[in-house]
Amino acid sequence: MITTPLILGAWLAQMGFLLRAVERETGRASLAADLPRYGSSAQWRGIYLRGEKIGFSVTQTSPVADGYEIEEDGRLRMSLLGMSTVTKLRSIVLVDRAFGLRSFSCSLDPGTGPVEVRGRVEGQRLQLSFRTARGTREETRTLATRPTLSANLTHQIVAAGLAVGKRFDIALFDPMTLTNAPATVEVVGREVLFVGGLPLPTYRLRSHFIGLDATMWITETGEVVREESPLGMVILKEDAQQATLLGAPGAARADLLEIASVVPRSKFPIPDPTAVVRLRIRLDGAGTLLARPDVSGAGQTLLPGNTLEVRVATLKATQPLDPDARGYLAPEPFLESDDPAVRAEAAKAIAGVEGAALRAEKLVRYVHALIEKRPTISLPSAAEVLRTRVGDCNEHTVLYVAMARAAGIPARIAVGLVYLLGAFHYHAWAEAYVEDPAGRGQWLPVDPTLNQFPADATHIRLVRGGLEQQAALVASIGKIKIETLDVQLRPGSERVLVGRERTDMSALDIPLPRRSGTTCWGR
Repeated sequence: MITTPLILGAWLAQMGFLLRAVERETGRASLAADLPRYGSSAQWRGIYLRGEKIGFSVTQTSPVADGYEIEEDGRLRMSLLGMSTVTKLRSIVLVDRAFGLRSFSCSLDPGTGPVEVRGRVEGQRLQLSFRTARGTREETRTLATRPTLSANLTHQIVAAGLAVGKRFDIALFDPMTLTNAPATVEVVGREVLFVGGLPLPTYRLRSHFIGLDATMWITETGEVVREESPLGMVILKEDAQQATLLGAPGAARADLLEIASVVPRSKFPIPDPTAVVRLRIRLDGAGTLLARPDVSGAGQTLLPGNTLEVRVATLKATQPLDPDARGYLAPEPFLESDDPAVRAEAAKAIAGVEGAALRAEKLVRYVHALIEKRPTISLPSAAEVLRTRVGDCNEHTVLYVAMARAAGIPARIAVGLVYLLGAFHYHAWAEAYVEDPAGRGQWLPVDPTLNQFPADATHIRLVRGGLEQQAALVASIGKIKIETLDVQLRPGSERVLVGRERTDMSALDIPLPRRSGTTCWGR
């Protein structure tokens, strides 16, 4: 598969997308008209979320010289925050006779143009290239073992021999998140499934990857008949006509909203997140996330008992310079801080502004105003975001980080949870490193989507970094539980009851976070 339901469902949820409803679609031609290359041997599947169809995929395996070509296309048609969107996914994978990976090309197009990831295996090295309308960036990675994609996974297993009780340990590479991680697949039984009313013998497989378990049923030739993830994503083998027929029950809205939110346990709700300057919560169900160094620093502290405390940063640096901060000036895949257009836009944004803190703030205001607030399903690239100027929290964040680096301000991506309308939702924002003339510096959480400098204290950071690091969130989705232990507001706000006492905020010397506009969810 281009992306399995496991990865796709978790990715949609962790990025904070709230699926309003699947678009009603009775005319199939608009979604499948550009797929005439698939013949009678193609395998069609419907993609469902909690019982509601949201898309389809089609796969075709063809023999080529010394191996096979596995071609796949997928369509997801959704209405996000009331806006209809069609996302196209496409992959071409070349494998040898044993279905070992040779090369691949995977792309995702949310309607503004494709972002493509290409790879070529050379021994233990993986040559990668990232292509957008703005150009190509290349990278080489050395891997401990030859990678496998989900597209050739089942074929590899069949080639190695299917038998109940057999276990396969592989390195699974996901081009959508650039994650290469150990995966296990175990053949747990034989079952007969009914497809189109006819019985079909299958092997039932259980897989474990980046903390999540999934189940799939495959034929003895490796064809996927059914695949399920714990997030309610299901792929089913169907004929072409049935696979491309989409429906639009409204129940899908509540389902994904539930997946992508965490309602805290507390007698004292947060009345206004913009006014919160100190928040203390107990966070359970996060697995290994709290053991990562990402959860401490930049105003956030891990305390005993799975307790996190977040304080709004002051604008006065109090720490010695971070010797590692300058490492966050370099360009990365999808953070093209060396792109001429990104550099020019950054220079334009901070023209006439002196001082790192003032420049960091000016970039927050500039990026917030520059991007049209529109939910997207994409692989956000800073150069592409600058070209299209549309997107949600992910697009705002990657463009801000790239422009900050282009302007000489170290910056990085932060991902976690932010409070909205009675619940915490997955969200992305940035951290900018600012120095003062006295030779001290600090990392400031800033949020260009919410137009906040600094970000309010309801931003609970769980991970730092791009898509590859963000994959660590997947295992926690649907499991995290939060209890609000302490809430303090900025001076002048209504006093908030904490425990059995009221806390006077007048003595706190903390600046007021500023915000305007909307978020990924219209905050």
